[in-house]
Amino acid sequence: MSPRSPSVNEELRRRSRERLLQATVELVDERGYEATTLGDIACRAGSARGLISYYFPGKRQLLQSAVHRLMHHSLQAALEREPVPAGADAGRERLARAIDAILGLAQERPLLMRTHMAGILTAEGFIQCPEQQRLAFLLRDTVERYGTEDADTDYRLLRALLMGSVVAVLLPGAPMPAARLRAELFQRYGLDWGLGTPPSEGPEPPLEGPPPLLDPSPVQEPSAQEPPVHEPPVLGREGAAAEG
Repeated sequence: MSPRSPSVNEELRRRSRERLLQATVELVDERGYEATTLGDIACRAGSARGLISYYFPGKRQLLQSAVHRLMHHSLQAALEREPVPAGADAGRERLARAIDAILGLAQERPLLMRTHMAGILTAEGFIQCPEQQRLAFLLRDTVERYGTEDADTDYRLLRALLMGSVVAVLLPGAPMPAARLRAELFQRYGLDWGLGTPPSEGPEPPLEGPPPLLDPSPVQEPSAQEPPVHEPPVLGREGAAAEG
């Protein structure tokens, strides 16, 4: 038997890594992070336990790469969904689809996405990996096609807004409605509600502002016996100087 070529070996390694990432998403989504062991992941992927350490420094890094892969695939599928955005409004449609894809993951896989966000906010922080880089490329390309003049800065801003929205959707005890967050993001970027994949329940009503500090007194019309009160004339600059 002749030895495998380097390209074949590379493809086998890629497939093995993909199976580990997919198994991680499935198990953490089913059981949670703490209840999922590296041995469980290797067993689900049909791989040796030691192979995980070959590709990933630890369990947290494996999870981040797995979720970034899921986000990349979800975003790519949304952007390539028929009909593919084209024409003058293609950039706006792409941005709307991107927002809907990320918010949709928070609603469809709350346990997985909550665990992912918690990991990012811990000491390990944000991990750069091939999956994250592919996701970043798609988001940056979306912002660029939207028409921004500074794609690098606006990509980072969009990423921060999406991360904040995911946290708000998943916040235990005080979640924000996804439709309301969608409305805020769409308003910020000037997107029509019908772009992307609008939720079936429609936009959330705007948040009510705080009540006034003091209730204004009712305005009373002058009676027939009382002459109307004349307001003093508004002083000009010369008059104000003289009064001062």
